[in-house]
Amino acid sequence: MESAIQYCPPNITLNHPWVNHGLTRCFLDTVSTSVITGFLVLFGSIESIVYRKYGSPIQPRSWQRSKLFVVQIMAAILLTILPIVECFVQLYLVHNGVLYGYLLLYTLGNAIVWPLSLHLVYLERNALLPSIPARGHGLILLIFWTLTFVSQNLAFLNMKNEDWWFDLETTADVVEFSLFIVRFVSTCVAFLLGLKAPGLYTSERLYREGLGSGARSLLEEDQTDPSASNSSPWNNFFAKLRTLMPFVWPKKAPSLQLRVLFCFLLLGAGRVANVYVPVLYKMLVDSMTPAEGNVIFRWDLVLIYVAVKFLQGGGMGGVGFLNNLRSFLWIPVQQYTTRETEIKLFDHLHSLSLRWHLGRKTGEVLRVINRGTDSINSLLSYLLFNIFPTIADILIAIIYFATAFNPWFSLIVFVTMAIYMGGTIAVTEWRTKYKRQMNLEDNKLRGRAVDSLLNFETVKYYGAEQYEVEQYKDIMIRYQIEEWKSTASLNLLNTVQNIIMTIGLLAGSLLCVHFVAEQQLTIGDFVLFGTYIVQLYAPLNWFGTYYRMIQQSFIDMENMLDLLKERQEVKDNPGAQDLVLKEGTIEFQNVSFSYRPDKAILKDVSFTVLPGKTLAIVGASGEGKSTIIRLLFRFFDVQDGAILLDGQDIRGVKQSSVRQAIGVVPQDTVLFNSTIKSNIQYGRVDATDEEVYEAARAADIHDRILGFPDGYETVVGERGLKLSGGEKQRVAIARTLLKSPKFVLLDEATSALDTHTERNIQASLARVCRNRTTLVVAHRLSTIANADQIIVLQEGSIAERGSHEELLALKGVYAEMWNNQISNEGDSTAPTTPVSREFFPCSDGGLFT
Repeated sequence: MESAIQYCPPNITLNHPWVNHGLTRCFLDTVSTSVITGFLVLFGSIESIVYRKYGSPIQPRSWQRSKLFVVQIMAAILLTILPIVECFVQLYLVHNGVLYGYLLLYTLGNAIVWPLSLHLVYLERNALLPSIPARGHGLILLIFWTLTFVSQNLAFLNMKNEDWWFDLETTADVVEFSLFIVRFVSTCVAFLLGLKAPGLYTSERLYREGLGSGARSLLEEDQTDPSASNSSPWNNFFAKLRTLMPFVWPKKAPSLQLRVLFCFLLLGAGRVANVYVPVLYKMLVDSMTPAEGNVIFRWDLVLIYVAVKFLQGGGMGGVGFLNNLRSFLWIPVQQYTTRETEIKLFDHLHSLSLRWHLGRKTGEVLRVINRGTDSINSLLSYLLFNIFPTIADILIAIIYFATAFNPWFSLIVFVTMAIYMGGTIAVTEWRTKYKRQMNLEDNKLRGRAVDSLLNFETVKYYGAEQYEVEQYKDIMIRYQIEEWKSTASLNLLNTVQNIIMTIGLLAGSLLCVHFVAEQQLTIGDFVLFGTYIVQLYAPLNWFGTYYRMIQQSFIDMENMLDLLKERQEVKDNPGAQDLVLKEGTIEFQNVSFSYRPDKAILKDVSFTVLPGKTLAIVGASGEGKSTIIRLLFRFFDVQDGAILLDGQDIRGVKQSSVRQAIGVVPQDTVLFNSTIKSNIQYGRVDATDEEVYEAARAADIHDRILGFPDGYETVVGERGLKLSGGEKQRVAIARTLLKSPKFVLLDEATSALDTHTERNIQASLARVCRNRTTLVVAHRLSTIANADQIIVLQEGSIAERGSHEELLALKGVYAEMWNNQISNEGDSTAPTTPVSREFFPCSDGGLFT
């Protein structure tokens, strides 16, 4: 009568997994299949139930499968069939027709898990849980694919095992090795495609193809409220690294590149020191506990141990010579990264359009820049010098215990580390939303504080101090609520980590003491195990912190990367040349423009300003007067028509050359919080002191400046608040005179001033406008009465054009505006013609009195 099916081949047992310099096939297939199958069946079933109970079906308009998704399906099908083929190979070519239990377990396990994984992929693709849409596959599938790929790599531990097929001596070895290569490549493909998630509908794709109303509402909430996003900060990891690489790798500094390479060599030396410290400690203990005879004084081992310990430092190498030397050499590399990042951000912000700057919150932007810059250095430090070395130490420990001790020690270390890291990642991913929401509230808190302080005068004008304090208090309370959630979840994570590590240490210590009692290991081996495992646990204790800090760095970088992604609305064309200045003609040709598609600001506007002449633009508020100035300065590009300077379309030349040729005196002059001299010199930064003084004299403010206690070194305060309106305006005029532009734009330059101050400044404006083509936006019509041409804007179009006298004779819009202003000034006897040319001296011929 045939005996029952044996589980392992003869002379092989699960109690002795390490045979002939490697793991037995029976042990490896049993453990890997049991762990992977048990994990996916348990948690996959739970996920399947959750999706069936709570998932909302997705009904995309098209069912287009990507090629990568097809490859993902084919890989899963292949990995279902391969174990069956391997089972037959083992049955007939290796075991002579004898079917062992472990082969049956291996075949059935793979026949279950890979179809189940496809089922979960199908669920995640075709249903949406009542949460934020995923940016990738769920954690269960990701862990499954990772475990299968890791299990295939464990086969390399058996390269010296004569019972495996690495020597390729027989036909069976060649067949098995070929099947292994196919299986290894297939699991690698499944793992990589699982990370990419080609079979998953992301929120963007769902929007593109359409959803049911319930799912769409959820997605719309996600799109409008970034704080609601639960996406992992590890999403688009490689895309983020590509964005950061130009700031990290000093490609133009060979000396820094050598520093980077040497730092990595020191990092590798630290890994070697971590292995030899417990080994040398074991040798010392064994030398002091001989079986027979006297104890030998091994002073050589003591010196070597202390020297290696000096190189290693503490348990994490935190105070070791190698680590300190590496930190010292890394300082210039870190400074390079900070410098390049901040300069790039600063340059990018200045390249963004006026539209973006009008809508920005300065406090939030500065906070984003500071956090983002700091996060890059934190990310590099934790990734390169903490996470990667910790993982390397774990892998080295697993291999060392498997070869020098017993495979069971290796298994305990592997399982403990896998559960620890998996649990850490899972809990940390879960608590990401609290950190992200805390950051948003922090942005609001800082933004509110900066905004309130910048508007200090307005707060005082309306006695709103208590209101501002209450608003700040409300935001602070919301911030602290999110901070509490983040801190409480952190305490939970620390507790879970401590439990996992304690259980692993207990299991390993009990096993080691058992082998010492059986005299299979020495006391020195027990000391080695304890020393090594504690040394390994020391950085692992910080693994959660490292991971959290890396995750936090990614979160902090999100807003900074969003800043870098902000599109420049106005760009120079490739190969654009500088503007060639000739006579100084301004020409608008059928210009149309709108800030929003539903409301046109300018409609088919055409006019020409001849060299040295003055054109004034008038009209009610909101008719597009200042928009013409912005378009001419190329803050925006026109949607239709063209703007020409000396016959050259400004869209075809460099923005910098256009702006260099134009001088602007705005209505509200904002000065830098610096000296009067530096504010004037800003018009031409390479100007000499004498040229600055001459510009101030021409603006009729030189004597006034000399009357200040600090003269030209007087600091004007934030936005120039220490100067009066007339003084700020004269500084702006001096700055424009120093620039000496071909074209001058006056954007209601005196409308905010009283009549007396306005008349005093007119002479200064005359010097700016003399012999220059001038475009004026005016509110007080008396100031532009002597312009060469006046155009009247109404509803975005030119309603009237002509000289002052011609427009009054038309008795149209301009005449009505003129009469209304005279009436509002309360002067019934005011003439209907300009009272004096001094009100606007920028007409041809210079200053009139």
